[in-house]
Amino acid sequence: MDATFWIELIGWLASALTIATYAMNTMIPLRVLALGSSLLFIFYAATLQLWPLLVMEAILLPINIYRLWQILSLRGRLLAVSEGVEPDFSIVTRYGQKLHLAKDATIFNRGDAVDQFYYIADGQVLIEEPNAVLSSGDVFGEIAFFTVGAKRTATARCTEDAVVYALDKKGFMRLQFEDPSFGMAIMQIVTTRLIANGQN
Repeated sequence: MDATFWIELIGWLASALTIATYAMNTMIPLRVLALGSSLLFIFYAATLQLWPLLVMEAILLPINIYRLWQILSLRGRLLAVSEGVEPDFSIVTRYGQKLHLAKDATIFNRGDAVDQFYYIADGQVLIEEPNAVLSSGDVFGEIAFFTVGAKRTATARCTEDAVVYALDKKGFMRLQFEDPSFGMAIMQIVTTRLIANGQN
C-alpha cells in the first residue's frame, strides 16, 4: 500500500470522527472527538496542501481545546460545591454594580420589593431580623428572589463602611444559567438559611 492510501484513510477517519460528534449527546465526548477530527484533518490537509481545510481546522483546534477546558473546569467547580467547599461568589463583581456604602447605611428594609442581589467585597452587613452578620465574600438578598411576591424578608444595613456589588434579577438569572456551579451554591445557601430561620 502506498502513502496515498494511508493519507486517504486518515481523511476518511477524520470525516468519520466529525460525523460521530453529531451523534454525541454529552459535551465531553463531543469535544474529544472534535479534537481528534481536527488533528487528523490538519495532517490530511497539510499533506495534500488543502489550505482552506488546513486553516479552518487550525482555527477549530484551539477553540475545541478551550471549550473542553471550560467544561472540565465547570465540572470541577460543581464537584467542589457538592463536596462542601466554600463557594467563591466573586464572579458577581464582573456583572454587578459597585456600591460604596457608609456605616449605618440601610441597603433595604423588610417588605421592600426585590430588585437586587448583593455580594460583599469589603466590610460587614447586618441582616437584622435573624441578627446575622455577613462579611467579605458573603452574599445576601437571594432568598427574596425565590419567594411569592418577591418581597424582602429582612432588613439589611452596614455595620461599617462597605463595598458591595449589586446584581439585578436579570443578571442573577443569567449567572445561574451561565455558571451552574453558581446556581448550585446559591441553592445551598438558600436552603441552609431557610432551615436556620425555621429553627429560630
